[in-house]
Amino acid sequence: MSWKNLSTASLFAVLSLGALAANAQDSVKSHSYMYGDHLDIAKVLSINEASSSGCGVVETRMTYLDSLGKIQSLNDSTIAQDCGQGS
Repeated sequence: MSWKNLSTASLFAVLSLGALAANAQDSVKSHSYMYGDHLDIAKVLSINEASSSGCGVVETRMTYLDSLGKIQSLNDSTIAQDCGQGS
């Protein structure tokens, strides 16, 4: 096998794994945070905030990897990130 073929195969493998991880994030069942929950967060993958029209409480979803490498998702209420950023 030539280096060109090996490089191409490796590139497709990496791209396939990235697509698999993106699809897995969408299919993960999320749970709502309750005060006092023990969270096993090894790495945060994404934080998505519901759109808001100013200051206030919004729903936020965090997708993360736990210590076993399993993708988890958590819903919580937070203060809007764009609060106080008026024109």
